[in-house]
Amino acid sequence: QVQLVESGGGLVQAGGSLRLSCAASVSRFSIYLMGWYRQAPGKQRDLVATITSGGITNYGDAVKGRFTISRDNAKNTVYLQMNFLKPEDTAVYYCKGRLTPVSSDVWGQGTQVTVSS
Repeated sequence: QVQLVESGGGLVQAGGSLRLSCAASVSRFSIYLMGWYRQAPGKQRDLVATITSGGITNYGDAVKGRFTISRDNAKNTVYLQMNFLKPEDTAVYYCKGRLTPVSSDVWGQGTQVTVSS
């Protein structure tokens, strides 16, 4: 069973930056898809960004131009650089992994990001 471990959340002022990391416990091959979703209290879980092992990225509209997703395939680690943070970015950020195009999704435990105004 693949495990995903997130790190890098915390408290930051509006306009600041944070970098999240998510490491997968798989080392034999590159995970097909890794990404980030977020969930604010009382709201649904929304797409932040995803990236395939080939480097194809997809971003949610709310973060385009401010957040950048990247990954290290050798380490099966995905990163999320978050710049120009806004209070509305406050949420629990979850890492997601999908081993192959037809595998079920695996989720991390989540990391809290709080942006103060």
